[in-house]
Amino acid sequence: MWLEYAGHRARPKWHRGRRRASDTVFTGARIGEGMAAGASVEVDLVQHGSGGFAVLHDDTLDRETTGTGAVAHHTAADLHRLKLRDNAGNPTDHPLMLFDDLCAMVAGGMVHPDALLQLDLKEQGTIFTAADVTGFQHAVTPVAANMILTGGDPDAVALLSSHVEGLRTGYDPCEDPDLSGVRASGDYAEFVRAACAAAPDAKFIYLDIRFVLAADAAGFDVIAAFHQTGRPVDAWTMRDARPERRDVLRRLLELGADQITTDDPDGLLALAATL
Repeated sequence: MWLEYAGHRARPKWHRGRRRASDTVFTGARIGEGMAAGASVEVDLVQHGSGGFAVLHDDTLDRETTGTGAVAHHTAADLHRLKLRDNAGNPTDHPLMLFDDLCAMVAGGMVHPDALLQLDLKEQGTIFTAADVTGFQHAVTPVAANMILTGGDPDAVALLSSHVEGLRTGYDPCEDPDLSGVRASGDYAEFVRAACAAAPDAKFIYLDIRFVLAADAAGFDVIAAFHQTGRPVDAWTMRDARPERRDVLRRLLELGADQITTDDPDGLLALAATL
């Protein structure tokens, strides 16, 4: 499952656990399928009221689940009673997973050696307790070899991943408010330097496609610049695979993106075949 063009290939990443645009986000069935197939899959983590994490993108429950209100105001027991909503907002039979549930599912399922599950931490500036950190580390340790913890808060990522053997980390400088000034300045070389200094242990860099293309239009290859530091790059997010996305996909592959985040991996693979 590779996107290929002109001798270069990149992995399509299953954004929010989706293989197709019609999929409900964050279902155990799709995530398990991706892990068994050796895919690159992404889920988001939001802290809940019991100190652990829910597998959700939003910090409120209303859009993605049958619940209401802030995720942080609900306990693990509350969240276990909820179901996910589909793309039209209709309730499904898919349960909302907590991080512990996700790790247990991966540990008990078929996992291809090449499978990689990105845990994208949505918390910014959160103060984690010792119990929060211990709970995260206890859940992730058995499956750490096939996971990478990422986010726009490198300090939070470093804290949670500390002392977990085999757990890789990544960094999204486009989501780090501390880099917003240099990002907006157009000094792309300084942005790369600042990003590497902020997260020196990051094994993967995640960049907004709009930022990549803006740098390219200004004559700066930001993907190549990160490659020179030894870090592969994920470009996010291609929401769909309509024919008019062909030029963007071609350019990202020409620039050497190592991975492209998409809500429609199957559709993007089909689009790449037409380049």
